[in-house]
This record gives sequence, structure tokens and C-alpha cells, in this order.
Amino acid sequence: MHTKNDAADIFRQLAEGVGNSGSPRFYATLVERLATILGVDHVLVADVTQLHRAETLAVWSDGGLVSNITYSLAGTPCETALGRECCLYPRDVQSRFPDDKLLCELGAESYLGRALYAADGALIGLLAVLKNSPMQQGDLANEILHIAAAQAGAELGRQKAEQALRESEEVARESERRLDTLLNHLPGMAYRCLNDRAWTMQLVSQGAEVLTGYRPDELQGNRLISFAALIHPDDQDKVFHEVQSAIANRRPYRVIYQLRHRDGGYRWMWEQGQAVMDEAGDIICLEGFISDMTDQQESQRVQNAVVQVASTVTTQVGDGYFQQLIATLVKVLEADAGFIALLHTSPQGDESVYGKATTVSMVVDGAQREPYTFALRGSPSEQVVLEREAVMHDGPPLLLPGTLLPTRAWIGRRLDNANGEAIGVMMVFYRQPLTTNAFATSVLQILSTGAAAELERRRDHRHMHQLAYTDSTTGLPNRIRFMELLAEIWQEAHQAGSGLSLLLLDIRRFKEVNDLHGHQVGDQLLVTVADRLAKLSRSYGSLARLSGDEFALLVADTTPSGIGDLAEQLRLAVKPPLHLERRVFHLDVSIGFAHYPQDVSESGELFNAASIALHHAKRRENSICPYTQTMRHALQRRQRMTERLSAAITEHRLELYFQPQVNLTSGRLTGAEALCRWHDAEWGWVSPGEFIPLAEERGLIRALGDWVLEESARQLLAWREQPEGGLPGRLSINISAQQFADPELTRHIGQLTAGVSPSAIALELTESDFMRDPDQAVEITHTMRQAGYALSIDDFGTGYSSLSYLRRFAADALKIDISFVREMLDNHHDRTIVQTIIAMAQALEMKTVAEGVETRDQASLLAEMGCNEAQGYWFGRPLPADKFAAQWLTT
Repeated sequence: MHTKNDAADIFRQLAEGVGNSGSPRFYATLVERLATILGVDHVLVADVTQLHRAETLAVWSDGGLVSNITYSLAGTPCETALGRECCLYPRDVQSRFPDDKLLCELGAESYLGRALYAADGALIGLLAVLKNSPMQQGDLANEILHIAAAQAGAELGRQKAEQALRESEEVARESERRLDTLLNHLPGMAYRCLNDRAWTMQLVSQGAEVLTGYRPDELQGNRLISFAALIHPDDQDKVFHEVQSAIANRRPYRVIYQLRHRDGGYRWMWEQGQAVMDEAGDIICLEGFISDMTDQQESQRVQNAVVQVASTVTTQVGDGYFQQLIATLVKVLEADAGFIALLHTSPQGDESVYGKATTVSMVVDGAQREPYTFALRGSPSEQVVLEREAVMHDGPPLLLPGTLLPTRAWIGRRLDNANGEAIGVMMVFYRQPLTTNAFATSVLQILSTGAAAELERRRDHRHMHQLAYTDSTTGLPNRIRFMELLAEIWQEAHQAGSGLSLLLLDIRRFKEVNDLHGHQVGDQLLVTVADRLAKLSRSYGSLARLSGDEFALLVADTTPSGIGDLAEQLRLAVKPPLHLERRVFHLDVSIGFAHYPQDVSESGELFNAASIALHHAKRRENSICPYTQTMRHALQRRQRMTERLSAAITEHRLELYFQPQVNLTSGRLTGAEALCRWHDAEWGWVSPGEFIPLAEERGLIRALGDWVLEESARQLLAWREQPEGGLPGRLSINISAQQFADPELTRHIGQLTAGVSPSAIALELTESDFMRDPDQAVEITHTMRQAGYALSIDDFGTGYSSLSYLRRFAADALKIDISFVREMLDNHHDRTIVQTIIAMAQALEMKTVAEGVETRDQASLLAEMGCNEAQGYWFGRPLPADKFAAQWLTT
């Protein structure tokens, strides 16, 4: 059992182990720290992206890191660990999995594994710890493994996301390379030059050598000759003035002139370009393309179109990329309309692979249109997808999707990703029939590569955004997106001086559905509940799934009374029976809500207030609860009490009181019960009924239980040194359910009570705690009896234990609950229950101890019934150690 300081140190070590995400040694550090913290011999973390294969990322074995391995999951405990819960094989794991060679090589006796999940819930890996001796899964070990698995999953998910991003960037770089290759293999010369009389070249494509006979490096910077010097003398002034005139009018320039080749001959050139200007309007450079007009006119037109569109591709970034691309393309190809559309894969069951397409940019008669989604089946785009490239010269009038434009001709080119898979289409449309398509087809073919690369990048970005901000199960905004919405909507409400309400909803007993019927049914239930809530909430505000079975709804401009009505409507919307997989589920929701500005003044406070209200709604029968300041004060008190109780345990500011236990026949003292008391310097006496349940809830009960055991042992030793010889009989000490869950509890108690004979101690556990895990309780109680401790079942009659288990428990005594003793004189049923418990104990050779005896009549009746011992105010109230000794331990 770990003390609070031990636990804090463990979590500090764990935090140091997982705090270096992004570091190459993240996994190595993690497995080393887990091995140290959990005291195990082997730890491994592995990637399981391939079906039934695991590739380890780090392996710690017998005190050091070992080489990574790849192994099949079939026939290994790792295969069974790929679920949502921890998978534990406490012993004999090799005999359970005889085909797992790794277990044999490691010498493992026990195994504890947990699956790793990415942010979208996808299974991506596993974390396993192995020990060469038996191992048990305590709460602390489970929490440590849960935290480590969450961090390892997040790190592995982050690495995979980075890999996907790198691959996407590689696609973009490959597209740039292709475009560069394309320009450098076109029958012409692309260039960038200064706007001077020499046309000083800064960048020249490889086509310059074919065009002029000079290599690009000979033209760049006028190294061998200036480009202006190659222009025919009769054309030099004309070219210069036409270019300057076009620049002054902020339009592209087009010039035709003769150019002297290196071989001395002249050829006709057609040049088009434009000035690149900075924000101040100053000319940075000129960019353009030069082609040889000596060849056929069609080739020249292609180059002309490519230059115009290529300048758009190379100089435009951001949202305007596709808009300017398709606008320029429609203009160059003299089309009436055109679009670039993204394909969507169809839902399962559709006849075709692609069901719909959405335009990312569409131009009709020179004007941009809004995005439009249309069915692919039966459209020209479907033919383009199937054939990669398609043309309709003259067909029946067809309305362009999302418009009233009748078209009779069209040309389309499929856009593929780096794997050759169709992701979009690029098309132009004409009102009139086409006589030829060679020119347009060539232009579309040349430009499709760059357009496809940008479309893939946009799609990947959109997909990553969806993964980051959308709940994969319900399709609703997730917690991250909801918190952003909360900040945005609160800011709008704050500036407008209007109200804002937040409702948090939690499905009651949803965990039971998951545990009993599995996560698949649980997910279907979540989807159905989300749909019901969405139908009602759509007209009110923004709905999101925060986590698990918790939903949130933001509602602007509404009154607190209106929100109460809405909460009731939401509850009623969930109430109708749900029919899933031939089962019927009857659900209810807990709803907590708060308002701005009535309850809080900030967005973060609004969420906190609604969470507090939801917490109270879960604990009340009335499942709808508005926030009040009283709730916050109660929560603050509980938080403050947790802090002060933790300090009181650590600083030994608690005190033990002792209540006598008396033989009902002789009236002699037979022992005592140790009871914890707390006097706080600020609050005075704090009721055990308040601070003990709080300790159980906030994880302090083990530390408190350790203190009680140690202090009890110290007091027993102190009394033993007195002349009277110490406490007769045994001192009864209560053990919490959380302590009892520790398989090593008997050994731990022995360490805490060193120096005190086990025969001087009786351990008490409530009947309901026994029944949490009866089989384990049987095993632990037998271990305690073998060690010499007496064992009592406290509050007997309230926990519904079965006789079969009661017979197997190695208990010495049954303690009759005070609720039966208090009313047994006046209530025939309670008297019958007490008599039955006594008879049952006698049959099982156990003694009985009655609690809460406050009158002589109660004591007399219990003695007549055959009850052995009793405690209560009639015999003596709980007293501090010195007063107890003075009253009960003196001769």
C-alpha cells in the first residue's frame, strides 16, 4: 500500500517519464520509468497498425533496454489486450499462451496490458508490463498504466499525424517538381527578368537553349549576352514600348518579334508576360513565356494558355488559388463556364465508388459561384472519373449543376492524388458545339497535375480538421471545438449585452449498458441519443458531445425559466424506449445548467458552474438541476476539506477514540473498537460521517487507513507497557473496501503493526464491501486468518450476502447493524432479523456483536437471544486513549 507521499512521488516520476513527448527517447524513458514504478521485470510499447502484427517502439527487460522486435499477436496475451479495459493475467501466463515464444524467452509469469488509442478512437498500439512472478492489478497500478497508455497513445498518434503531414508535404513538393519539369520541357522559354533595357534575366528555363542556342546560365545576369541584344534591331524599341505600355495599364503584355539564334538565323517569337509588383505598386520583376511562332499556330496557343494559367499557379496562394485558376482557365479556353470539384466517397452500399462531388470553385459567365454539391451518377463528371479524360462535342442541352446555364459541349480531366486515385475533376463547358478540342485538352492535361496536388493538400487539411474537431461516433462537435464555440459565443453575448445558457447532459447508467452489452451497442445508443437531442436542440443552439456519455448545449438569448423548460423537453426526448439489437433500453439523462450573466461573469466560469449543477443532478432523484451559489460553496468546502484532511493525515493531527466491547453475559470488557476522530483548528470537530466518505471519494482512504493501523499498533504497545497489562481481547480496526482490494493487504497490515501480535487485532469490513468481489474476499480472509488476525463482518444484514459465500468467508464474528438494534424492541420485523442473524452465526460457529446498544432493555433482549457481545452508549461512549485506559484498563 502506498502512502500519499509515495503516490505523489510515483506520479512525479511518471510525469517526468511522459513529459518529453516529441523526444526520440520518449518511449525508452516511458518503459524504464514504468518498470521502476510498477516493480516489474519487463515493459514494452508497440505499434499495431498492421493487422495481427506488433512492432515494438521500446522494450525494457531485466534492468535495461533491448532491441526492438516485430511479432505476431496471434496466440499471445497482447492479442487479448486490444480492448478498452486493462487485460490482466496475474499468474501462469506461459501456460495460458504456450505458443508465445516471447513469454518463454522473458521468463514472464504474469502479464498486464492496455491498448493505445489515437484521438479519433482508432486502435494504434499497446502497452504491456510483465513480471517474472505473480502480479495483481491495484487501483494505483491501474491508474498509472491508464495515464501511461493515454500519453503513449497521444504520442504515437501525434507521430502518425506528423508522418501523414510529411507525406502530404512530399506530395506538394513532388507536384512542384513536376511543374518545374513541365516548364523546363515545354517547347519554349519561361523566364523572370528585370524591367530594364537589357531585359536582364534572373531565371531562365531549360527551353532557352532550344529557342536561342544559348544555355540558361549564359543568359542569366547577362553573363555572355543580354537577351535584348538578341532581339532584331528593328523590333527592340517596339518591344520595349509595348511592354512598358502594358505595365502602365496594369495588364499582361503580348509581343511578337524576331530573335537571333546563336547560329545566326532569326526566328519569329511570341512572348507573353506580366509585371510582378509589391504592395507599394513598385515593379519587382517581369515573368513570362516565349515560344517559337515558326511552328504551327495550335502549339503557340497552348503555350499562351499555359503561360497565363501557370503565372496564376505560381504566384497565387491561399483561398483564391482555385478561384483564380478556374477563372483564368475559362477565359483562356474561351469557355462559358468551368469548375473544379472534389469527389466524396459514397456511403457503403452505393453502386459506385463515388457518390457525390462538391465544387470548390465554379465560374459561370465570368462570375464566381458558391460551392455546390451534386450527385455524380449520370453527370458528365462521372464519365470523366471513369475515363480519366472525356469530351462532348455536341450533345443534348444539359444544365450545369447548381445553375440554369444550358450547355451542349464540355471537356473534362480527372484529378488524381499521388497514388493515382481519383480525388476530383476539372471541367469547362460551352453553350455552343465544339469543332475541335485539341487545344483545350492539352491545356487541361498540363494543368491537372498542379491542380490535383493542391486539391489533395486541401482535402488532407480538411480531414485533419475534422478529426481534430468532430466526434467520430456521433458526428457532433467534440470537446475541443465546443470549448472554442463557448468562448466565441460568450464573447458575442458579452459584447451585445445578451444572455447565454449552458446545459450539460449525462446519460444515466450508460456505463451499465457498455459493461453488459459491449461498446458496439453503447456506440449505437450514443448515436441514437445524439440524433434525438439534435432534432430538438437544432433550433435552440449548438450541441456537442464532450466525452463518454456527456453532451453539451449552448443556448443564446434565453431566460432562465425558458432553459428549465428546454431541459425538461430534452429529458423527455431521450425517455422513449430505444430498440437496439432486439433489446429495449429505457434511458434517462441528468441535466445541469447555468446562465450568463445571472450566475457567472466569464465563459470558463459558465462551464464550471454547469458542471457543478450536473454533479448535483446525478446525485439527486430529480435529474434536472439549475446552478446555485450554494452548490459552489458546498463543493468548495469539500475541496477545502480534502486539502485539510490530507494535511491532517500527513501531519498526524487526527486522533483515535476507543469504544468498549462488552460480554453480554458477564459484563466484562472483551475488547474495543478504534474510531477515527478529527478536530480541525478552524472548523472544530468534523463528523466521521462527513470526512470518511470524502476520503473514500477523493483517494485518501488508504492513507487514512494506514494511519489508523499504525496509531492503533502504537497505542496497543503503549497500553501493554502499563502495569495493568494492556487491552484484554482484541482491538477492532475498520478496513475500507479500497484497502481490501489489495491482494497483499495481510502483509501490508503486518508491516504497519510490527511489534503487535496479530492475535491482538480484529479487522472489520462491511458486508457490502465483502460482496464487491466475493471470490477475492474469500481468498484474502483465509490469508488473514492464517496470519492470526480475527475478522468481523460489520453492518451485517445490510449487504445482501448469500449464505454460500458467508460459509466460505473465514470470519470470526458478525456485527449486527445498529439500524436493526435501534428498533428491535418496537419493531417485530427488526427483532426477527436480529434473532435470525444470531442463529445463523451460531450455526456457522461465529460470535455476534451488536452495535448501537443504548438501553438496558436492548442489552437484556440481546443476551436472551444469545448474542455474545455488544457495544454502544449503554456500556460506554468512545473515549480518547488516556480516558479509556483510566475507565476500563485500571484494576
